[in-house]
Parts: sequence; C-alpha cells; structure tokens
Amino acid sequence: MDLPARFCNALTFMVSPNSDSSGGPSAPPSTLPDAVIRLAGNSQDGIQTIGGFLARLAGRSDQDVLTYMTIPSTISGGPSIFQVRMGTGDILSAGDQTDFLVAFYQHSYEAHVGSLRDGGVLIYDSDHVKPDPDDRRFLHVPVPITSRTIEVMGGAGKDKGKNMFVLGLIARVFSLDVAKLHLLVRERFGARSEDIVRNALLALDAGYGTPVENLLGQLYRFEQNKREGGRPQITMDGNTALTYGLITAGVRYGAAYPITPWSTIMEMLRTELPKYGGTFVQAEDELSAVSMAIGFAYAGHLAITGSSGPGLSLKMEALGWAVMAEIPLIVINVQRGGPSTGLPTNIEQSDLLQAIYGSHGDAPRVVLAPRDVEDCFYTAIEAARIARDYSVPVIILTDQALATRIEAFDEPDLDQLVRPPALDLSTRPADFKPYPLDQITRHAPPGAVVQSGKYPTVTGLEHDELGHPTANPALHTKMTEKRREKLKRLGESLARPDIYGDESGDILLVSWGSPYGPVREAVNRLRAAGDCTCGQLHLRHLHPLPPDLERIFARYRQIFVIEINDQGLYGFGQLATLLRARYANPAIRSITKTDGLAFKTREVTEGVRRLCGDASASVSAYPTNIPA
Repeated sequence: MDLPARFCNALTFMVSPNSDSSGGPSAPPSTLPDAVIRLAGNSQDGIQTIGGFLARLAGRSDQDVLTYMTIPSTISGGPSIFQVRMGTGDILSAGDQTDFLVAFYQHSYEAHVGSLRDGGVLIYDSDHVKPDPDDRRFLHVPVPITSRTIEVMGGAGKDKGKNMFVLGLIARVFSLDVAKLHLLVRERFGARSEDIVRNALLALDAGYGTPVENLLGQLYRFEQNKREGGRPQITMDGNTALTYGLITAGVRYGAAYPITPWSTIMEMLRTELPKYGGTFVQAEDELSAVSMAIGFAYAGHLAITGSSGPGLSLKMEALGWAVMAEIPLIVINVQRGGPSTGLPTNIEQSDLLQAIYGSHGDAPRVVLAPRDVEDCFYTAIEAARIARDYSVPVIILTDQALATRIEAFDEPDLDQLVRPPALDLSTRPADFKPYPLDQITRHAPPGAVVQSGKYPTVTGLEHDELGHPTANPALHTKMTEKRREKLKRLGESLARPDIYGDESGDILLVSWGSPYGPVREAVNRLRAAGDCTCGQLHLRHLHPLPPDLERIFARYRQIFVIEINDQGLYGFGQLATLLRARYANPAIRSITKTDGLAFKTREVTEGVRRLCGDASASVSAYPTNIPA
C-alpha cells in the first residue's frame, strides 16, 4: 500500500528543522491508518517474540495485522527479521517498504536500511550501530538499547531483555495500550517463574519510559477501528489455525515426522489431541508416518499426516496405496524452497505438480490451498468434509509464509462448526460392497458386522467391488474410471469462484495460496491508476478445478498467473501450465519468482506492466464470445 498522504506529512514534519526535538513532543500524537515496522537482528534476540506481542495486541485492540518473518536455516541461528504491519482497515500484505526500522546490529542496519522508505524512521541500538551520517533520507533515532537494558536488569539483560525493552520502546512510539501488553506478557510467561515475568515487565516498562519523542519530535497512534458488533477477534499463525481447524473438524488421530516448517503443527497435535481423546504419533520416518495415519483411517477414523516437500516425496508410495484403497486421509504440505533440502526456512509454491501427480500410475487426489491464516482454519474443515464424503486423500498445500504469519480475524462460531468424531460400527447389510462401481466407496471398519459373513478386503492391488484382488482388464478400467469420476463430481459441486475488481476487461490476475493479499492490493493499485480494467480470481481448489473458469477467462484480454515457483522450460509456472493445458488459452501467462520471499505488491504490478508491454497479437485472437 502506498504511504498515506497524512503519514507523509507526519514524516515530513518529523524531519523538518522547525520541529522541536529538544524537549517533549511538540504536537499531539499523529494519527496513522497503519504502519510497517521491521525488527532486524539475530534470531537469538527474541525479535519474533516482539512481533508476536505486537500482533496479538493489535488483535485485542480491534485492529488488523499481518506479519512476515525470515529466520536462518542453521541451528546456530543468525540474522533474522520480523515485520509487522498493523493498523486499521483491511491489511492484505506485509508492505512493500518499511516505515519504521529497528536495527539491533551493524549488519542489521546495512542489510535492511534499503527496505526503509524515504522519510521513514530508523531506530537503532547506538551501542552497536553506526549509521551513515550523510544519509539524510531517514530520521535517525539512536537509542542505547543494550546498555539501558543492562542498567535495568543487570548483566543478563544483554542477551535476554533487549527484546522486551524494544517492545516497550515501540509501545511508546505508537501510544499502544501498555496495560494490555502487561496482560499479554503475564499470559505468555505466567506458567514459568514469577522472576521471569517480573524481569520481562521491568524491561518492557524501561523501554516504554524512554523519552524517544525527544528525538522523534512527536509520537504516533493508530486510528481507532470502530467494529460494529460481530464476533471478537483472535490472532494466530497459519499452522495454529490449521491445527485447530483439524480438531474442530473431528480429526483425532495422526502420525508424522518432524521437518521445518511443518513441525509446529505436529507438536501442537501431539499436545492437543490427547485432550480430546485422540492420539498423535511421532514416527521414525516419513513412510512410517503416512502408513500409521492410513492405519488409523482404515480403523474408521479420519486421520492426518503432514510434512514439507521433501517429506511428501517420501510419502508418495503409501499415498498411492491410499488412492487405490480409497482411504479418507488428510495430508498437509507446508511448502518451502526446493528441490532437495533446498531453502528450509523460505517460501515457495513449487510442490503443486507433486501434490497432483506425484505418485506412479493414475492416482487422483484432491488438492486445496488456503489463501490466508483465517482460511487455514476453514480449509482444514473443508478437507475433512471432502475426505469423508468422497473417501479420498486430500492434500492441503500451505507454505512457509502462511505457517509463520500472524493475522487477526473474527473468532469462528465453534458451536456451528464443531463435528464430534464418530466411529461407524453399524451392521452392514448382506449385499454390502465397499467398492460399488456406481457409488462412492464406504468402508466397514474392523469390528463392524457384515450380515452376509463375507468380509471385504482392503488392498493396494486392483480389486473388485468387495476389495478382492483382480487383474481383470475391464474391471481395472472401470475402477480407474470410478476413482476419477468422483473427483469430477466434486469439481462440479464446487462454487464458481468470485471475481474481485472488474468482472471483465483488460487483465485478470489469477493467484493461489499466500500471494492472495499482494495480488488483491495490486488490483487496487492498477485500477486506481486508471491504466486498465483489472480483476482477481483466487483459486482455493486446485484439483479438481472449480467450474466455469473457461467462461471467466474468456471475458479478459490477458490472464496473468502469479505464483512463487519457476517459469520452467516453457515459460510458465506450475498452475499456469495446468490452466493452459486444461483450457488451451494463449492469453494465460506467468508472473513468477524464486527468491524465497513473499510477493510484494510492487512486484506484481511491475510484472503486469512488463507483460503488458510485450503482449503478443495471438492473445487477442482467443474467442471471447463464450457466454458468462
């Protein structure tokens, strides 16, 4: 989002030579709609803790918030950032540039000062950072963060209290509710010793007591967000939202093996499922994990397993078995950069083709992708419904950005959403067949009585309607069709996707997964510029695709698919490749990147303008007379 005019005016006032920087604030706090705050230091400094507190405070203050973080992939830690965009209105991205940069070290300053917009505020630890004195683009605010923390807390403060001091400093800069921060600190550390809580609050209050306005010239506050009724807000990251979505959907059993950035889901499930009478097993490897989850599902319980891209590769053999046996199963893939070990702590959307086609043979399974943290919760519920209703493995493709991002959203209505788990051991009639050719598979778990006394078989071999192995060519053809057609039936039942922005015109931006917000902001910018008519179509259902896409595509002259993966040998990202193959529409082209970072809104708009500049004549030749 471009910096609002009133924010520009406020920053101009701050650096104006007429502002009073020798005493207290020369004006009441300046009101901001939102601000992008980047904390740059080392992962050991607890900057993620600062960002987490700010995000949760925003949620409890009826503000919107979206965070972004980078962490090193080495066990020993290293340079890291945590970025928080908070304020009022609908915040859709982490921001193209930083309004306030807090630099803990010289390397933090040098690596991230380029992210700070002209007229922005640089707050730095004067014990460690020496900025360029000739750089007049920013307001420089030196604060001896390390030495002040040590004064307050003693020697331990050098390593363990700076983050809370900085949290207090930011609270003062933005006139945040310190009482609520105190409550959040007690909630976070209350289970530990009282000494820890006391020291954390001591450092927080010391930072808040620093008269930083003497250097800023004034303080700030966010616009008040007047929420009319509605449900209270909650704040969480995407992995947490997925976890509680699974529990809400009635999932009580699962197994997995740890891998970044999936592991936090596994750890939460290990902790939470026993509270609801369930079990989660940490297996010895990925193949064991998915096989255990299939075993839970075979016993009649909808089960969960998960991993990241490398782990999903190892699960593929058993996933093929689950497709053949038509076992309801949820598989979460928190994507990261690849191939191989790749970029364990960075973002990529390069596992789409793996999710759809990764097994040998024709092995159709459902693939869903949440668009934001709130949608992680509801996607987990939808995946559970589809797995049960269609007796099929369902893969959820999230990514590192959604896994670690914190957002605020309305608390779900759990009374309406909770589905208690139920084990169906009812007696099956004498003519029971688990694999009828004309119906969707319904298994009889071990322990269920079949009146005929002929009990079905569950196997990875091709089988007849009772599950008995067969190599009959005609039957294999029919069973292959059965497994395919139920996914086609699912696709036909899906809702037609909504279009954001212009319903027809020059450009349609197609997105999936975490680029949802930046692409939506890009549509707003392109339409505001008046250069073109533009809309966004965001896909949550990737396999099967929802209906009517061909009619939607026909209403636009150019279609650009935005995704975080490589353009490949033929110039198209993975979703764009699928869409071109499905609809044979030459207007479909790609805007991709593989730098391991989330899309910025600016990158989307620049990509659109670049492709518009070299549009081929063949694009306009595609028929546009398909009825809406």
